[in-house]
Amino acid sequence: MISVREAISIHELLIEIFGGSKGIRDKERLKSALARPFQTFEQEDLYPNPEDKAAAILESIISNHPFIDGNKRIGFILMRLTLLEYGKDIYSSQEEKFQIVMKVANGEIKFEQISAWIKSKLK
Repeated sequence: MISVREAISIHELLIEIFGGSKGIRDKERLKSALARPFQTFEQEDLYPNPEDKAAAILESIISNHPFIDGNKRIGFILMRLTLLEYGKDIYSSQEEKFQIVMKVANGEIKFEQISAWIKSKLK
């Protein structure tokens, strides 16, 4: 699981590289987004596979807007880091990455479609 401290450090690095405003808008929303992939119900994982965990974190970070700026960027990076923790990664063009993030941000796709997209891009 990616910690709050790690997420903040990654966000600060991304802002330094790509520009934007540093800072957290809502730390509780960040905690919630980072915890979502590991939620359980009756001791069963709600997101049992890496692709679902990655989809959950992408959707939550982008939707919850925990940072002042750069939520789409950090959401995508945290999604990939979640996959990498399980030895997986996605392979897609820059345009495909941009489109998926924008669709999530605009509410055009939700968890199920995000997870399907991730699964279709695994290598």
